[in-house]
Amino acid sequence: MKREGQDRLIKTDGKEKYAEQRNGDEPAVVDRQYWLEVLNRVARPVLMALAERRLKLDMPIESNGVDREHYTYLEAFGRLMAGIAPWLGSVGGLAEEEQLRLELSKLYVEAMDAATDPNSPDYMNFAAGYQPIVDTAFLCQGVLRAPEALWNPLSERVKRNVITAWKSTRMRKPHFNNWLLFSAMIEAALYHVGEAEWDPMRIDYALKQHEQWYVGDGIYGDGPAYHADYYNSFVIQPMLLDMLRLLGDLYPDWNKMKPSVLRRAQRYALQQERSISPEGTIPPVGRSLAYRCGALQTLAQIAWLDELPESLTPSQVRCALTAVMRRMMDAPGTYTPDGWLTVGFCGHQPDIGETYISTGSLYLCSTALLPLALSLSHPFWQGEAEWTSKKAWSGQPFSIDYALHE
Repeated sequence: MKREGQDRLIKTDGKEKYAEQRNGDEPAVVDRQYWLEVLNRVARPVLMALAERRLKLDMPIESNGVDREHYTYLEAFGRLMAGIAPWLGSVGGLAEEEQLRLELSKLYVEAMDAATDPNSPDYMNFAAGYQPIVDTAFLCQGVLRAPEALWNPLSERVKRNVITAWKSTRMRKPHFNNWLLFSAMIEAALYHVGEAEWDPMRIDYALKQHEQWYVGDGIYGDGPAYHADYYNSFVIQPMLLDMLRLLGDLYPDWNKMKPSVLRRAQRYALQQERSISPEGTIPPVGRSLAYRCGALQTLAQIAWLDELPESLTPSQVRCALTAVMRRMMDAPGTYTPDGWLTVGFCGHQPDIGETYISTGSLYLCSTALLPLALSLSHPFWQGEAEWTSKKAWSGQPFSIDYALHE
């Protein structure tokens, strides 16, 4: 069932684009509207169903694993909010964008209540199994990225329920890899919302251990070993950046880490931009490819934070990200007829879903949308520029690449 408002900014078949409706607009304006179409299409089914306390009834569960019904709903909600929170916390834009933000913000407030109210049919599992540590952390990351939109509007009753839910994840320990950052992110959020009982040691352990796992040239190992995948972008670099920029000043040794963590993220973002082919594709390497354009979260985050390295212009990053988004999010089969995401990298490819992947997992794709928090007047949304691989493969001049030496 297509939900009311789902086609407010888009046509549900994905064929009629804003560019065809606004032929006189600048390409950057068309790009922004396309990003808003993607955000609306991804976010509205989740937030509307959860706000109506129907998520467990309405959302399908596609998975090659077992028991994912215990985890998939928190996955969808937490991962979605990690991506769209900065935009929800921003202001301004054209009238239809402001209206969309208002609508989704209201849905979010009801959704957070539904997810954390023990009497709700959509009350989510924060306390059983290991997976909730992951997706509670993504929800916390969203709150950290825009507390004015994701925390301040909540009633005191809902805030108490949220804190109780977050704390319930402490009964299990994380794995000895990127999961350390999930426990740390939950504690960072508890501190940020004013909870007295937060544990700085969990944050300190994650930060110090990842420093030990740095392998060079902007890359961290996922635990003691290097992994050729996108987890530096799905989790590691974004969470390190967010925790240190918001809590780094609490301790001198944390503050000392901030410059090097930012430099490494900038270097990794540069590598990500260069990995985008002239056709707007990225290499299908590593696990969790069903997170689609969430693989480029670090590049999107560095653009959102206005910290792009000098060799990257904001407009070329926007054009590169837009090209990838169009290849992935417009591919036939990306959504079910009712508007839910399907398992796949480019379209519906259920065989690429690992056993821990389910429908809710897929909403990490929203993290590519972080730069939507930048105003339309920001250089990110101004003009048009070709990205590095497009210039390189068409015989144009392009910048030399240099390793990061520390």
